[in-house]
Formats: sequence, structure tokens, C-alpha cells
Amino acid sequence: MWILKTITEDLPERTFRILTGGIRTIGRSTGADFIVDAALVSRVHCRLSALATGELEVRDLDSTNGTYVNGARVETARLASGDRLKVGRVELVATRETD
Repeated sequence: MWILKTITEDLPERTFRILTGGIRTIGRSTGADFIVDAALVSRVHCRLSALATGELEVRDLDSTNGTYVNGARVETARLASGDRLKVGRVELVATRETD
């Protein structure tokens, strides 16, 4: 299982969990699986896939302001435990928990 926690100052801490094999979206819209109602976040900003290999893949969904992993803008990337994911002005840290 993967855990994503917001670490952005001035925003309440949020925690999102993704089980292995799960696919979830992050965005402002009520249609997103993980709702992040903050500036510069698109309605459906990016998709997270917890792969059977144990990796977490993030894919930008043509967001206006981009998706960033460890400060670099990405279209698709694989995250490791401890990596930082940024959508809009919201930063999250990814942690993998062993099942």
C-alpha cells in the first residue's frame, strides 16, 4: 500500500491511501478520487497507479500547471518511497508500506 500525505504549509494535512493494483485520480473536482481543493490544481490533475511491481506511477492528465516529482515536471514517472509529488501548490510525500 502507498500513502500520500500533504506537507504544504497553510493547508490542513490530508492522507490518501492506494492499495496495490489501485488506480486513483487527484484533482479539485468531486469526480476525482482524492479531492485537493487548492489553487492551480486542475479538476482532474493526475492519475496514480499502484503497480503490482510495488512501484507507484503518476501520470499527468493534461493539467494546466503540470505535475512535478522531486521538483521536475513530468508526464509520467515512477515514484519511490520518500519522493515528493507536487500538484498545483500542494506538495505530497509518498511512502510505501509493506503489505
